[in-house]
Amino acid sequence: MKKIKKIKIRINGKSKTIKEKTSIEKLVNILKIPIKKVAIELNQEIIDKKRMNKIFLKQNDNIEIVHFIGGG
Repeated sequence: MKKIKKIKIRINGKSKTIKEKTSIEKLVNILKIPIKKVAIELNQEIIDKKRMNKIFLKQNDNIEIVHFIGGG
């Protein structure tokens, strides 16, 4: 049986362990985040939502997910 490798990342300051080779798109789906209402930053760089399925997370990556809130 093949052992699944795990990596540690930080999401909004909290440590989380995920499977190696997880894309940002998959992480967003796992966390059930409504993609149209957030901005995602990976290691202090804003991610283009069109490329989320091509960007794979690595050990110690730091992700910030910011929700948009309307107001006036």
